[in-house]
Amino acid sequence: MALLTKVKTRMAVHAHRKVRGLLDGAYASVQLGRSMDFFDLREYVTGDDVKDIDWKASARRGDLLVKRFVADRKHTIALAVSASRTMAAMCDEDATKREVATLAAGILGWLAIRHGDWVTLTHGNSEGVQGSRPSSREDALERMLQSLDASCAPGSPGPDLTRVLEHVVRTVRRRTILVVIADDVDLDENQRRLLNRLRAQHEVLFLTIGDLDPTDPALAGRPLVDQSSGQGWPGFLRDRALHEEVARRTEERHALRARHLDRLGIAHGHIATEADVVGSIFALLERHRLARR
Repeated sequence: MALLTKVKTRMAVHAHRKVRGLLDGAYASVQLGRSMDFFDLREYVTGDDVKDIDWKASARRGDLLVKRFVADRKHTIALAVSASRTMAAMCDEDATKREVATLAAGILGWLAIRHGDWVTLTHGNSEGVQGSRPSSREDALERMLQSLDASCAPGSPGPDLTRVLEHVVRTVRRRTILVVIADDVDLDENQRRLLNRLRAQHEVLFLTIGDLDPTDPALAGRPLVDQSSGQGWPGFLRDRALHEEVARRTEERHALRARHLDRLGIAHGHIATEADVVGSIFALLERHRLARR
């Protein structure tokens, strides 16, 4: 399980809403029924299942007593990743966005499994979308991560976040905590509409992964290639003034995307470097936890 070696840390994922079904998501709750965890005894009332009667305790007490158990209710954590050749580009000087996306998905999946929840992964690009069945097993998560990693190679098709979101709308029926992982994208009107539709059913979080800025003068002397065109990046463009202009435009784009997501009530985060992955995920989950509906 090579891809899980970076992601084994713990955190709980908070859910704002009450559950609708047995596995739609809530932490352990006490109810009548049988499970592995005994809670306590209470007096029998009409309608209780006779199979829950504790006959020995009832004989000692002189009244009929039934057992209560802790019934585990699980979240489903759905990861939706825009996986394409653009993810093969560099996120920072040492790591590709492919590595960062796989690490981020792995951390979220591992947190879900450690909390006893289900995790499922959907990833796609301009040529199609792949999805996995929900699982709470490490080996299943490893297979999900391997599939994601393979879909982010330099020769993979181009990105299509809209296709991924449309697939989730069509196929994910049960309420989930949905985490969307994408490039440093500008959200168009259709994507915002799809996110708003998803938010009506699911708890949605949005995580973006940044690109290495090729205009950074600190990269002077390092050969860089544009992932989309395959063309080399001219060294003379690593100019400080140009770098400052690119940084300003990037900040404006991030602010606009943040305003769109804030209007939708979606917690969002951004990963600029591989070193930021854990901290960015912690911050995103904390914003989600504290969000007011």
